[in-house]
Amino acid sequence: MGMKQMRPLAITGGSLVLPDRVVRGTLRCAEGRIVALGDATAPQDGDDVFDAGGRLVAPGLVDFGVFAVDKPAFHFGGITRAALMPDQSPPLDHPARVQFLAYSGKPDLWVHPLAAATRGLQGTELAELAMMREAGARAISTGRRWIADSGLMLRLLQYAAMLDMVVVSHAEDSGIAGKAVATAGEMATRLGLPSAPAEAEALAAARDIALAELAGARLHLRQVTTRAALDLVRTAKQRGIAVTAGVTPAHFQLSDLAMGEFRTFARLSPPLRSEADRQAVLEAVGDGTIDVICSSHDPRGPEDKRLPFADAEPGMAGAETLLAMVLGLVRDGVIDMARAFQLVAATPASLLGADAGRLAPGAEADIAILDPERPWIVDSRRMEASAGNTPFDGQPVQGRVTALFKGGVSIRP
Repeated sequence: MGMKQMRPLAITGGSLVLPDRVVRGTLRCAEGRIVALGDATAPQDGDDVFDAGGRLVAPGLVDFGVFAVDKPAFHFGGITRAALMPDQSPPLDHPARVQFLAYSGKPDLWVHPLAAATRGLQGTELAELAMMREAGARAISTGRRWIADSGLMLRLLQYAAMLDMVVVSHAEDSGIAGKAVATAGEMATRLGLPSAPAEAEALAAARDIALAELAGARLHLRQVTTRAALDLVRTAKQRGIAVTAGVTPAHFQLSDLAMGEFRTFARLSPPLRSEADRQAVLEAVGDGTIDVICSSHDPRGPEDKRLPFADAEPGMAGAETLLAMVLGLVRDGVIDMARAFQLVAATPASLLGADAGRLAPGAEADIAILDPERPWIVDSRRMEASAGNTPFDGQPVQGRVTALFKGGVSIRP
């Protein structure tokens, strides 16, 4: 697929974001992999040398859950790998489609398709999971919907355990959530929006955790956004259940107050929650209950968003703002820099079984150079994404990727 690393690369003059700390030093890569790093490492004869100029040298981001392959937005945001949700048209429930998409981003982006758990994502019969795994699927996902049939969910988890694949579940009890577009509460009432109680999430999470324990399976709850569900995840982890939890920046940055004036960029799935739940998400990121922060990148044009709130499609163009929002948590003292890259790179890579997402000898040389202080303003009209539906429009942020390498080759000067 072209783009092989021809000569070794030495990245000098930067601070390396290692899995547990940040240290000054040089990083060398050859033949697409990291070969040495740290303060004792020096460039060798014949190396291409890249001067990081005092910036951070970090793993390329692994975005665990995007709805569209949007290379310009991903590269802007420092994303070198993305797990593609099965909610495509047609859904990713067939090996040939999985195989096609697994190659679609190469050579400068790795796309990891998530296999649809059920045929047509209808939640009624299991899809051809083993065949999709052979075609390149790294995990299985229920997509935007929860599997309501508990017997089917148990069979799915048992099968996934046999295949050693993680099941990514959308934890929202559809019987309770129905067609709601908002979380029940003062804001939804004031705006007159169809709403559902926040408990729809905890009920779904409780069932999925119980079935995962029964099946001995690995479960990833893609977005956990309420205190009640986060408490369930915390307790399950303490009991040794193989459950992980994710969230997007929208749910730690914004509460349902952002829906004021019916701004459809704030129409998300799951919907924005109360301020108390937002605080619970921040606590859960801080104490390790949340394992992954992903963008849920879902660029939606005016035809989907310039509609009454209840009719607008949910979703946000999140790839370009993911890193800046996570760096905001570092500046606010919620997490440190090493943990930030566990959330956006190392843990998502390990869920996908990819040897990436961390600066360590032997790992793939997917590397982002970033200036964590560089200020910029999120502007929905000037985004790289195919549509600029961001709930953070107009917000000043800090942190920009200034160079990006995939397998030791520069993909963004």
